[in-house]
Amino acid sequence: MLIQPIVLSGGSGTRLWPLSREKYPKQLLPLIGEDSLLQATIRRVEGIAGAELAPPMVVCNEEYRFVIAEQLRLLGKPGTIVLEPTGRNTAPALTLAAFAAIKNGADPVLLVMPADHVITDTAAFRRVVGQGAMLAADGAVVTFGITPDAPETGYGYIQSGAAYPGHSSKADGAPARLIARFVEKPDLPTAQSYLDAGSYLWNSGLFMMRASVWLTAIGACRPDILAACQTAWDQGSTDAEFVRVGKEAFAKCPSDSIDYAVMERIAASASSSDAASASLPPGVVIPLTAGWSDVGAWDALWQVLPKDASGNVTQGDVLLQDCHDTLAFSESRLIACVGVNELVVVETADAILVAHKDQTQDVKKIVDQLKLAGRNEGQIHRKVFRPWGSYDSVDAGERFQVKRIVVKPGGTLSLQMHHHRAEHWIVVSGTAKVTRGDNTFLLSENESTFIPLGTTHRLENPGRVPLEMIEVQSGAYLGEDDIVRFDDVYGR
Repeated sequence: MLIQPIVLSGGSGTRLWPLSREKYPKQLLPLIGEDSLLQATIRRVEGIAGAELAPPMVVCNEEYRFVIAEQLRLLGKPGTIVLEPTGRNTAPALTLAAFAAIKNGADPVLLVMPADHVITDTAAFRRVVGQGAMLAADGAVVTFGITPDAPETGYGYIQSGAAYPGHSSKADGAPARLIARFVEKPDLPTAQSYLDAGSYLWNSGLFMMRASVWLTAIGACRPDILAACQTAWDQGSTDAEFVRVGKEAFAKCPSDSIDYAVMERIAASASSSDAASASLPPGVVIPLTAGWSDVGAWDALWQVLPKDASGNVTQGDVLLQDCHDTLAFSESRLIACVGVNELVVVETADAILVAHKDQTQDVKKIVDQLKLAGRNEGQIHRKVFRPWGSYDSVDAGERFQVKRIVVKPGGTLSLQMHHHRAEHWIVVSGTAKVTRGDNTFLLSENESTFIPLGTTHRLENPGRVPLEMIEVQSGAYLGEDDIVRFDDVYGR
């Protein structure tokens, strides 16, 4: 059985600010262990019994394409990256992935996973996914419901119905059941009643179905989404590992989630006798107990991370004295906490968050304030990743800015020019190949050059070790949009 992992990487993770930013969201961060959440999502599908795994497919915003490509490369798992010109929620994203999966005549079972969730018991996950794969191969649309252990008001719920008569419902593990209905995030008394009833599961956002089954289902439930995605796909192209679709056609696609567009209609069709409902595949839910969390906010991250004897979670340079149930994350500086309880303290190079653990859902309101004020801290980190490497804005003042630039081996910046600034480059380590006007030359450690305003230039790393350099910009305007590109190997 061929399983195609589909990773949906479209969220922004505003509740995990300041680590998660709009242009570098939580799924790209190593919040649990050394792997990013996206890398951990791809790793956990390895070893599903009886399954052949296709290379991973990631559906993401164009903004993240180079970072995601690099993270896949570091995993040793180059795959397909389907680029959404604009966000249209999960149903269109999955429809594009289904088109990509069947383009060579295959019809694999799609394993659809959000990129930003945590599952600590990977063995249990693989076992239950193997169970679901057999049902999906036979034509069912399968989702996995998380067995609740508390009256949680932050999740949607799935009510399970009668036992599903499929052959794998008797496989090792919890029995598969028909989906009775999906319900929205409840208030606390309702959530408690769901927990007491025993037939309600948290909605995990995990799905399995054949690619052809999804396309048939979305066509029956939302033909407008299918038509828009089909047009966008037909107008698309492939550029190395990136699959691009028609921008204008996809922009016209309605925005809807997998749940609303298809799953709720499948659940409703189980009790309906009309012809349209009869054409829909069966919807099945399988309980999953595998240490799942959507790490939607700092308190959720605190819950899944290892704690000391006082219930504290720390990362980085942190000192605690007489603290309890506190989370402290340091990115670059010492954090010292004394006599505090139930706090979240997160330090980055350009922002510090201090919040009560019970109110971390409101962190997104801070991000909203940053957007309204036109501040960059809600969108990007001080350190910005590019396909060729990264830069860190270490200092700035009136008419000057200092950056630390790292160019990975073989990395090449675009051939460019600036209207408003000049640049002075000093090599700290490695070797730089510099194009300045009509001249091309090499710089080694402790050597420098000057790029006058209006001069065409390019920086490359021809060596086998990272190139590290300091760039001093000076001029009347130092914004990143003061770049005129003449040539770019990355197609920007």
